[in-house]
Amino acid sequence: MLVQSFTRGPTHLPLIERTIGDFFDEMVESWPDREAVVSRHEGRRYTYRELQLESNRLASALLNLGLVPGDRVGIWSHNYIAWLLIQLATAKTGIILVNINPAYRAAELEYTLNKSGCKALVMMRRYKRSDYLDILLQLAPELQNHSGSTLRLAQLPHLRHVVWIDAPGQFPDSVEDIPENLSFSDLLKTGSADDPSLRKLSRSLHASDPINIQFTSGTTGFPKGATLTHRNILNNGFFVGEQMKLTREDRLCVPVPLYHCFGMVMGNLACLTHGSTIVYPNDGFDPLTVLEAVHEERCTALHGVPTMFAAELGHPRFDEFDLSSLRTGAMAGAPCPIELMKRVVERMHLTEITIGYGMTETSPASCQSDTNTPLDRRVSTVGTVHPHVELKIIDPKSGQTVLPGVPGEVCTRGYSVMRGYWDDDENTHEVIDADRWMHTGDLGTMDVHGYVNIVGRIKDLVIRGGENISPLEIEEFLCRHPRIQSAQVVGVPDPKYGEELCAWIVLTHGDDDFGEKEVRDFCKGRIAHYKVPKYIKIVADFPMTVTGKIQKFRIREEMERLLGLKRETTA
Repeated sequence: MLVQSFTRGPTHLPLIERTIGDFFDEMVESWPDREAVVSRHEGRRYTYRELQLESNRLASALLNLGLVPGDRVGIWSHNYIAWLLIQLATAKTGIILVNINPAYRAAELEYTLNKSGCKALVMMRRYKRSDYLDILLQLAPELQNHSGSTLRLAQLPHLRHVVWIDAPGQFPDSVEDIPENLSFSDLLKTGSADDPSLRKLSRSLHASDPINIQFTSGTTGFPKGATLTHRNILNNGFFVGEQMKLTREDRLCVPVPLYHCFGMVMGNLACLTHGSTIVYPNDGFDPLTVLEAVHEERCTALHGVPTMFAAELGHPRFDEFDLSSLRTGAMAGAPCPIELMKRVVERMHLTEITIGYGMTETSPASCQSDTNTPLDRRVSTVGTVHPHVELKIIDPKSGQTVLPGVPGEVCTRGYSVMRGYWDDDENTHEVIDADRWMHTGDLGTMDVHGYVNIVGRIKDLVIRGGENISPLEIEEFLCRHPRIQSAQVVGVPDPKYGEELCAWIVLTHGDDDFGEKEVRDFCKGRIAHYKVPKYIKIVADFPMTVTGKIQKFRIREEMERLLGLKRETTA
């Protein structure tokens, strides 16, 4: 029984003090012929040995491009075999993988590539109505007439190579419109699966080396690059799998995006550290292909954010599929409504599903229920602290650890805390204190048994369907319009996505003919679709304190009243 809101995770299983590449190669020797990954939309399957050979070939090819340990390579794509291969190949070479959200548009792509200094970019050609080549050409028109092996781009000065993922549906019948025409398949052909320089290089890499940068919105206007090491994400993936009791007999359906920690760590690495099979049902989320994949591949585990599970349960063909093979998985990324959790357990056979909590900066999982957690705890908490991690709830003002049941800021410490934000010491020191405690900005409680519940956020951060959105980033963007004087953005409750964005806008003098349509038209194609406010209200001024500070909580309350919105009870 805890007397303070402080707890340590178990330590009976030691931390893995190895690189991802070394650990993966050991797994391959244990079960070389077992199926490692199935990509249903590509019609491709790899055994562990085949995945090893292809990732080695790609690692060799990256070295042949002139890349060296510490260089950065961006991946701008949805879920493909190529994503998993580049994840493993960069880990084997000490090259740092930079995850780029496929929803990014030109301004966000430019910032991310330049901030991280990416020398190469592996990217999709298209997705649905999004033309990624067109977006890139907005920043690099020189690509249209480029000749030669190395790029020189004015707006993207670090970028030297662009590689196009030539998966089904990515290329038109003619590829003449693809600058430089270097496909992923072409790149693979330039490498050797038995490159002696790769073996030599692997001996110089360390578990503490940075291996991944993930850009995440925060309370500042620009995304920050959480820098993660082999030790961070390899161990986190392993312990997520342990909480689910994964074995080499399990098959995990991964509909969550790989550009998030949820997909690449809790999905890919959880499987690869346990000899389990990864199943990608599609490149992007589609509830029908998830149901088909679980049914036809006999998946035993399924990941998702709450909105994904809700979409699967609500699909009109749900009853056609046999989901009885399901046992476990993880629901994370956003608060889970209690009634949804109950339906997932009862109707999808996920009797051992786990609930996870964390953030990109903590690799990501800090808390997770396990397969034996009683249902009442699973639907009302985010479980207990992860192995080798410490967690405390503090008074945000005094910094003192609070009593059990008292709300406070969630702080965590241990192997999982990132090295820091890439090239950003100021923001790093704002969230990681001198004793290496990560201050999450989340409000939570801890009961006397160590179960944690998230009750709100100190940070003014909106979580829409698992996407972290900085209101300040949207406010700054809106204010670029000459007819917008100022803007305030808040999150309001939404039954599908958890939260939706709402913008209150004050116009410049005499602009009464400017309204919602003009705001949406300004946003379209310039910022990611999920960052476009659903609710837009033109106002004369904002509610303020006597000292002139804007009261966002009053904006939120007023919109909830006007729209008849209610905040659900969540786990």
